[in-house]
Amino acid sequence: MPHPEYQTAVIIKEAGGPEVLVAEQVPVQSPGPGEVLIRVSAAGVNRHDVHQRAAGKHSDGQAVPGLEVCGEVVAAGEGVRGVAEGERVMALVQGGGYGQYVTANAGLVMPAPDTLSDAEAAGIPEAVFTTWWNFFNLMSLEKDQFALFHGGTSGVGHIALQAMSALGYNVLATCGSEKKVSAALNFGAKAAFLYDDPELADKVLAATGGKGVSALLDVSAGAHVAQDLKMMAPDGMMAHLSGGGGASLSVPLRDIMAKRIRITGSLLRPLPLARKIEVARMIRADVWPLLGRQVRPQIEGRFDFRRAADAHRMMENNSHIGKIILDVVHD
Repeated sequence: MPHPEYQTAVIIKEAGGPEVLVAEQVPVQSPGPGEVLIRVSAAGVNRHDVHQRAAGKHSDGQAVPGLEVCGEVVAAGEGVRGVAEGERVMALVQGGGYGQYVTANAGLVMPAPDTLSDAEAAGIPEAVFTTWWNFFNLMSLEKDQFALFHGGTSGVGHIALQAMSALGYNVLATCGSEKKVSAALNFGAKAAFLYDDPELADKVLAATGGKGVSALLDVSAGAHVAQDLKMMAPDGMMAHLSGGGGASLSVPLRDIMAKRIRITGSLLRPLPLARKIEVARMIRADVWPLLGRQVRPQIEGRFDFRRAADAHRMMENNSHIGKIILDVVHD
């Protein structure tokens, strides 16, 4: 299927605020072995994109942000199996999503369900990859245990609550407002709380029948670590998704030792490809059948992709519930 040599894409001109996101003409990459080229129709906006923009280009030199897309496959590289040209797909990508075309490893591409619009499908990949890698691969959550997601109405959190609760997992959430607490409960949280509640740990322990939380996913850079340690179950694990711009984590060692708590963290983008492909297999089996039925992104804002700066301003305002999506137009 023919495609142009150049495309419009939003690039990070330099480290800074939303104003450094600028639409420019850049070359369209050809897919390498095991890759496909996607004509993008919609892209998800994630907190990672905001951090990348603030810091400048990513360490791999990618100036175009964006980790998840929906679109049509227009070309396939050598050795690609199971993904066909002309197929409508959603994909996790290694940057480049804020453009009209992007390459993706075929192992991280899956069909976009007819039950989801392009905008909805574009908001799925980053959330489910983050959730499944951390809760089930990294922390080995089991169904008789309790999980907790700090930020239950975030782009990742609200999809995690829907998917995990639909599969029978006991997942709790914290939120920044009463409105968000109510939303988290509607998304499937077994219980939800204000994260700045001084009695948070006691309330979480009560909600778990005294068992405590076995797997806790933290996007707050350890802002609630004292409460977190108190609410954890013996042998529980805490995984961090945000480094807080280089923040250090100060923890009381005795609390860790008393319950044998393990503290870890992960970044999805540098995760080895083989591990991402394994997560993709789990998602196809567990989550894909739920999409558009029991799992559907709530879209808080939609912007023309050339207005990505406005999307980042909405993200940084922290008042949204659900996903922020870019509509990618082709002139």
